Amino acid sequence: MSNNLPKVSIGLPVYNGDKFIKAALDSLLAQTFEDFELIISDNASTDNTEEICRAYAAQDKRIRYYRNQSNLGCSHNFNRVFELSVGEYFKWAAHDDLHAPDMLMKCVEVLDNNPSVVLCHSQVSFIDENGDFLQNYKIKLNTDSEKPHKRFHELLTKHLCYQTYGVIRASTLRKIPLMGGYGTADGILLLRIGLLGQFYEIPEYLFFARSHSQQSLSMFFPNYHLLANNQSQFSSSILPDFYAYTVWFDSAKKGKLLFPHWRIVWEYMLSVWLFKLSFYQRIRCHLSIYQQLHGREYLLLKDLLKAAQIIWQVWQHPSKQQRQIIPLQKELL
Repeated sequence: MSNNLPKVSIGLPVYNGDKFIKAALDSLLAQTFEDFELIISDNASTDNTEEICRAYAAQDKRIRYYRNQSNLGCSHNFNRVFELSVGEYFKWAAHDDLHAPDMLMKCVEVLDNNPSVVLCHSQVSFIDENGDFLQNYKIKLNTDSEKPHKRFHELLTKHLCYQTYGVIRASTLRKIPLMGGYGTADGILLLRIGLLGQFYEIPEYLFFARSHSQQSLSMFFPNYHLLANNQSQFSSSILPDFYAYTVWFDSAKKGKLLFPHWRIVWEYMLSVWLFKLSFYQRIRCHLSIYQQLHGREYLLLKDLLKAAQIIWQVWQHPSKQQRQIIPLQKELL
């Protein structure tokens, strides 16, 4: 890394990642583009993650290791690595994924030469626990459109948000709310980045997403490979459990009354008003939201029924703390 600020900051949030993190770190440190810092934020791991990361940090001055005193949840830790960064460009990295040696170099070259591009990513391949090839990720989105409402429409469609692990202009990320504590928060983040500029996909497989039983996709979205094969195969029957996903993103919400699908729709609508768009562009964005919601309104009803069930259970069998809340609930009802 040069004496000045690094060109790229890589943020790696991790929790109990000792099984794969060595390979992930080796993959990042082997990049042909070397002007970067690597920020690791350990979410109070209970395995050997801390020992491994401190050993790597002692060997490479580009690495900065931080450890949270308690587990902050995914979204807080995800945001923290960006808040600690200083580079012109920023990239999130997962503790279990791998990168081709020239991924950073090629992404930086695109961003340096194309000021309209705010995020550069590559094509994605899936690998298994041993690093062996499984399949290619085939969903293609028209996020290089010059029109923000068209990029918004594309990013509303069902995809697995791997663009999040591309290289992003830090100045763009500073203009938007970061990762929220709710289901599909990474998708909302990409929507907002897309409203501010174009994406560019390098037509090469330079990013390797590892599939294994401990990852969030496998836990909450076990059939995600069906969507990875072909977008048209998507059906509501393979939707993830957004209740569990919300708690994973923000552990402080465990045990609280949640309306995850209502929250997602609200965040969609809020995104349209965060940035300067023409009246026509806003209308087109809202039409896209309607198209996305059409046929899945029952999910909003599901939230209401789930909330009613929780309130009824608490009412019938309250804990000591909940007994103090119930009189207020009765007044409201």
